[in-house]
Amino acid sequence: MSANVVAEAVVVDTPDGVQVKPSWSASVAFRKRPVTSRWVDFEWDTASITVSDDLQVAPAGPLEIAINNESQWRWDGERIELHHSEGEGYWLNLNSPQPCIFVMWRLEEDDAVPRPVVVTVSYNEAGRMLDAGDHVDNVPMPDSLRVALTTYTAANYKPEPRKKVKRNDPFVEGAYRRDAGSEAGRG
Repeated sequence: MSANVVAEAVVVDTPDGVQVKPSWSASVAFRKRPVTSRWVDFEWDTASITVSDDLQVAPAGPLEIAINNESQWRWDGERIELHHSEGEGYWLNLNSPQPCIFVMWRLEEDDAVPRPVVVTVSYNEAGRMLDAGDHVDNVPMPDSLRVALTTYTAANYKPEPRKKVKRNDPFVEGAYRRDAGSEAGRG
């Protein structure tokens, strides 16, 4: 990824006042992994993601490629877009032990190879897709994208300050009081 990705990620408003969503093009590669199971011989997972700032790449795939004597199927031209509403998800991803790119993919009945549906860097968006029962894989985020996402998040998201939570103190006057009317009804 070139250095202008960082500059692109910071731009949010044009002189016309139109908001620009920073975005990148991604190539997503899937592979079959053999598994030891009575029910299936293999399972699919996301092998790699390559990120580029060339948004002119048209969506295409799957293209079969061989890497280290392993067949992979690559889909080109997938988009990673940043949205202001996902600021917390970007912040959580960046503050995790290993920032990731998340890929939600599907394998329909007629498909021979899984196809990526959503590529995101939002921890919250990935969580919502997992909650919906979708297949979501994660791949470590390249340093250049992490730098661009850090810059974007710093410019567009501010975590809410933590509020002190007052705990119930059982020894404070009036904290433990039984209603006299409820005691009379028992018996």
